[in-house]
Amino acid sequence: MHSAFQISLFRPKNMTRELNLLFHILRIVGFIQVTTFLVCGEPQVPCYFIFGDSLVDSGNNNALPTIAKANYQPYGIDFPQGVNGRFTNGRTMADIIGQLLGFHKFIPPYATATDQEISIGVNYASGSAGIREETGSHLGDRISLDRQLVNHQKTISRLSALQSNKTFTDEYLKKCIYLSNIGSNDYINNYLLPSIYPTNITYTLDQYAVVLVQQYSQQLKTIYNLGARKIAVFGLAEIGCTPIEITRFGTSGKLCVEWINNGIKLFNDNLTRLVDDLNSNYSDARFTFLNVTSLAAPLGDLPLPTTPCCTQLRDDGQCVPNSSHCLVRDLTLFFDGLHPTEKAHQVIATRSYKSLLPTDTYPYDISHLARL
Repeated sequence: MHSAFQISLFRPKNMTRELNLLFHILRIVGFIQVTTFLVCGEPQVPCYFIFGDSLVDSGNNNALPTIAKANYQPYGIDFPQGVNGRFTNGRTMADIIGQLLGFHKFIPPYATATDQEISIGVNYASGSAGIREETGSHLGDRISLDRQLVNHQKTISRLSALQSNKTFTDEYLKKCIYLSNIGSNDYINNYLLPSIYPTNITYTLDQYAVVLVQQYSQQLKTIYNLGARKIAVFGLAEIGCTPIEITRFGTSGKLCVEWINNGIKLFNDNLTRLVDDLNSNYSDARFTFLNVTSLAAPLGDLPLPTTPCCTQLRDDGQCVPNSSHCLVRDLTLFFDGLHPTEKAHQVIATRSYKSLLPTDTYPYDISHLARL
């Protein structure tokens, strides 16, 4: 049984700060609404496939024997269909990117996707999953990235049988967008838990980043070999700023756990170089890096509250089932101890789709990738 510790709701220290924060959020929302308005008509690509972890999981863990699932309240309180397995209050960045690409329905999770649905894409993401097979195993079952790739191969076989033309299916898949957002758990639920996993003893942070990206390289090449030609790869967020890691390690008077963020930067730097290499070695493909550190920058120019919206958290950072929650989710960065609110997802998704700064995406944003 996981014990819970109390988290007090965030309350601004003064009205000026609250008004500044509200103005800032409204400015972001205005940009998002304009961008969304411009996306209409038919989808810009025929299908959209999603690989990853709890940041983009849409319910694949619901039936798995694991505590890493979010099919209970208060998760989903702002989602149109309510509780669904997403690790946030509403939509994820993958959902929102799908909407910006023009998809009228959410991409179905692999666990429930029917033959009628798979032609628009499949979401394979799984909470607590990682690049490494053992990552997250202490929480229960999860669908690692290697297993997600096996599931994708099965989907392609199903799709080919339905379309009755392998050449057509191969050409069809080349036009789709493939999104991968994974690696956070290889730190949170692996390297940063030395009492459970040996990676912290085996590798320095620098070595671990190299080993992880080497394995990720093979997995991204597998996605390519399965027919993908438009692949968007998310970097990792600054995990040292999550409430759960701040609670676990302390900050020594800083805003975040700096040594963790230094390790994340090593991973992201290696991943950026990998994207360059993949684009050089696979001339018929387009890989792009989505820099979460930059994409979340609008959330960082004010001291936004990092107190979770959930008022009670389990030891693993998730909300205690049916616990109370903050009333204004749009003014909070984290829904629980690890996962962002829908508003944070929205900002990251919108700037991934249409970058605001040169540092947001490299070498393309997703809207450009879709047109290639």
